[in-house]
Amino acid sequence: MDFERVVRRRRMTRRFAPTPTISYAVIAELVSLAQHAPSAGFTQGWDVVALLETQDRQRFWAATTGRVSEPDAWLRGVSAAPALLLLLADPTAYLDRYAEPDKGWTDRSLAHWPIPFWDTDTAMAAMILLLGATDRGLGSLFFGVPAGRHESVLMAFGIPEHRRLVGVIALGTESEEVRSPSLARGRRPLADVLHLGQFGRSPRLDAEPGASQ
Repeated sequence: MDFERVVRRRRMTRRFAPTPTISYAVIAELVSLAQHAPSAGFTQGWDVVALLETQDRQRFWAATTGRVSEPDAWLRGVSAAPALLLLLADPTAYLDRYAEPDKGWTDRSLAHWPIPFWDTDTAMAAMILLLGATDRGLGSLFFGVPAGRHESVLMAFGIPEHRRLVGVIALGTESEEVRSPSLARGRRPLADVLHLGQFGRSPRLDAEPGASQ
């Protein structure tokens, strides 16, 4: 599949079939591909915990939901996914890297980071994972862990407490197409998104690239 088609076909899957399973080899290919994502200082300060066994995924859902007795449609659809990837950012790795001689921020202060690039880099890797899944014909969903449940997930999987759980990717085969009602909002016109020279100045665009005909 060519790149533009992959990007335009990528969407979030919300209903997964429990089979077929996804092999470790496929996960390794996807994570290896994601290692080509941009990385500030080439720090590469992110990790992936892959949950491919049923008992591990059950442990994840127990840690994030508190064992709810009546799961809603979203949880039923996503918890059927045969693979979950926990995406972890490591802020300490960036503080250490930028204290090295070629960077020189020896005080390791968070004030140097108005934007947390450890989260940014992890999100860039996540985008490659999503696109790689689409290219392989897999359904995928990026979702966040509820506030107050992050510590439970870290403890459940022996993850160091200084790691940040940026998000989770569910992978598998789509069992039913469910489109988010938010899509009814439509995409913002390119002329509203693209500013030329300064904010609020946009050229008149007779035809937007990639617009449906």
